[in-house]
Amino acid sequence: MATGIKAIIFDCDGTLVDSETPGLDVLHEEALKLGVDLSREEVHAGFRGKRMALCIEAIGRRLGQRPASFEADFTAHVREAMAVRFNEGLNPILGALALVSRLQQPFCVATNGPREKAELTLGLTGLLPYFENRIFSAYDVGFWKPSPELFLHAARAFSVEPRDCAVVEDSLPGIEAGLAAGMQVYSLCQPETVPPELAGRIEQISDLAMLDRVLHG
Repeated sequence: MATGIKAIIFDCDGTLVDSETPGLDVLHEEALKLGVDLSREEVHAGFRGKRMALCIEAIGRRLGQRPASFEADFTAHVREAMAVRFNEGLNPILGALALVSRLQQPFCVATNGPREKAELTLGLTGLLPYFENRIFSAYDVGFWKPSPELFLHAARAFSVEPRDCAVVEDSLPGIEAGLAAGMQVYSLCQPETVPPELAGRIEQISDLAMLDRVLHG
């Protein structure tokens, strides 16, 4: 059983809500429509957990010449397409509802995505009632993972020292942010995708049920 954890900070996409895969699929599909030569594997491996602006910039570079408004227009288009895909059907990550319904410590979401996206996906999966007034977005704070500032902002909101916070993540930018913040990091990443220099500093979990056991014994 884990001890000393006074607050828990969850990523949203791919950690609580099964939105990472369909969201990246939409990004890949829309890039293909532009004629960008990117495989699905490249998109999922290269863009997972990253700020949308960086993903759109990378796609734009593949295009070469493009209108000055490309990034803003394409971002808005992708966001709309993602919302449509999510509304077609979205599930919580297995074990998410059981875990958050049992937690005794304060907990929140800290996401690189916009607040409205988190509210949409959490709402579609029945998780939003657990996170009312507990959603921290990088767009509100002005810092994106792998910067630690979003997580540090959440810790300050709870008046909890970073070392007493647990971060639950499924992407390398999130893991890096949690470690940089001096927090305890629980990783849902595939172990083989985590660089050795990070692997020894985190706790690898197979699923949220395992985290539930770690926290509650």
